[in-house]
This record gives sequence, C-alpha cells and structure tokens, in this order.
Amino acid sequence: MIELLRYPFMQRALIAALLTGLIAPAIGSYIVQRRLSLLGDGLGHVAIAGVGLALLTGTAPIPVAVIVCVAGSVLVEVLRQRGKATGDVGLAILFYGGLATGVLMSAFAGGGTGALSQYLFGSLTTVTSSDLVLITVLAVVVLVPTVGLAPQLFAVSADEDFARVLGLKVRLYNIVVVVLAAITVSLSMRTVGLLLVSALMVVPVAAAHNLVPGFYAALGTAMVIGVVVAVGGAAGSFYANAAPGALIVVLAIVVFAISWPVSALLRRRRREPVVLPETPAPAGIPTPHVLAGTHQHTHGDPDCDHPSVTHGDHVDYLHDGHRHAVHRDHYDEH
Repeated sequence: MIELLRYPFMQRALIAALLTGLIAPAIGSYIVQRRLSLLGDGLGHVAIAGVGLALLTGTAPIPVAVIVCVAGSVLVEVLRQRGKATGDVGLAILFYGGLATGVLMSAFAGGGTGALSQYLFGSLTTVTSSDLVLITVLAVVVLVPTVGLAPQLFAVSADEDFARVLGLKVRLYNIVVVVLAAITVSLSMRTVGLLLVSALMVVPVAAAHNLVPGFYAALGTAMVIGVVVAVGGAAGSFYANAAPGALIVVLAIVVFAISWPVSALLRRRRREPVVLPETPAPAGIPTPHVLAGTHQHTHGDPDCDHPSVTHGDHVDYLHDGHRHAVHRDHYDEH
C-alpha cells in the first residue's frame, strides 16, 4: 500500500475512489428505498449525453455531464409527479435518448465510441488535480443533505402519502433525491464508469440490509462497505493490472454474497429465546389484557427481526421496547 502512495496519480485515484465509495451507497440507500434501483443506469445514459456534448464543445467532461444529468433527472421527476410519464417510461427515455445523443455528439466531434470508453467503464488513473477538486466539492454537496436530511428523505422515499401527512414537501425532497443521484452518477464516471455506477449505488446497500436491521444502521454500513470495496478495487487494480471499475463492482458483489449467509445466521441468533426474570403481578390483581397493535408480519416468521423471549410457559417477542405475547389470533401487550 505504501508503494501506491509514491505515485501522484494513484494518490488522486485512491481519494476519488474513497469519495465515490461514500456518496454512491449514501444516495443509493434512498434510491433502493424508492424501488428505483435502475435509476442509476438511466442517469448514467443521460451523463453520456453530457460527455458527448463536452467532447463536441471541447470543454471539461465532468461539469458538463453534471449539468446535463441534473437537468435530465429533474425533467423526468417533474413529468412523473405530474402524471405525464410513469417511472418506467421516464427511465426508458433516459436510457435510449441519452445514450443515442451522446454517441451521436461524440461521432460529430470526431472521437466516435472509442472516446467514450473511459467514461463508460471508468478510468481512475486519468483523474487530474482539477478533477479531484471538483469531485471533492461535489461529494460534500451530496453528503451534507444525504446525511443531514436523512429523516426527511427516508420518509419521502418510503411512503410519499405518509410524508405528506407529516407536512413534508414531498415534491421538493423527491427532486433533491434525483438531483443528488445525478451528481453522484456524473462523478462516478471517473471511478467505476457510467455503465457500472448503478451497481455501486445498489449492491453495498443490499449487503448492508442483510447485515444490520433498520434504515439508518444500513445507511452507515453501506457507506463503509462502499469505501472498502472502492479503495480496495482501486488498490487491487494497480497490482492486478485490471480495470478498477470492474474490480470495484466485483468486490461489492463478493461482499453481498458473503452477507447472505451471514444474514441468515444473524436472523437465527435474533430469534433465539432469551430468558428474562419474571415480574409477577401483586397478589389479588389480575394481569391486564391489553390488545397489541396490528402487524404486517407474523412474529416468529423468517422475516421477523424481533427477538423472542421465554416468558413462563410461552414465548414473547420484543417489539419497540415492550413484549408481545401470542394469544389466539392476535397479540397481547406484556
């Protein structure tokens, strides 16, 4: 690792990989929550149009790609909100329109598809000092609202109707999510490439949800996984003489594959009965019969993450700080 730091181009590459590993899973957590895992692919194709425009005009690719990608993401989100285009139709427009426009403009610029290859599959070693400054600034722009507005963005991404009841500006926060995703995709074209960036936005998030319960714990875990695989892939590509973007994505998939059996073990451990000391009611006072709230799942099922607790001759389930006991076709509060 020390050998890598002797080369300025690898120093820039490692820093760019670290920042990408942070922001991609961070915004990807909300994208996955909205069940739009392919949004990164669609935005990647719009960013190709930005790269083609930059090649045609002779300007820096990253700023132009960011502007074009943000504009495209806002347009699709506005159309979706107004009901003039479904999410699937919007993604299709992003896929085909952006890709075709980018290839055409690249051809007009005299570069053809070959000029786009380093942006499609990533080229960490070509990151310049000016690119790194821009990546750092925009990474901060993505991380601050992603972490600072986490409760609001999660509420909007999980249930728009409930978020409206809470008084949140759903349309505004939805636009914030897609804009941050567009910036992330545009920055990632230097690391994992526009064709693979969606994997870095989704796979660490999926692995994190396998390992830890709860959105906020998964958000932090996904960012840690993203940094590990991004920096590890960048460093490994130096020694293996491999494409860094592809290696980063493969490492992320390996982590996900490992998290799968680990998640099964963790769920089994959470369901293991825990013996708690009994607290008998005072003599002569019957135990109150309080009906518990409704559930979207059955305690004890494989999808249930609530720990089981041995309570006398039956089993209770810890639920939001209190215990639920099975009683015929419902649960009682204990």
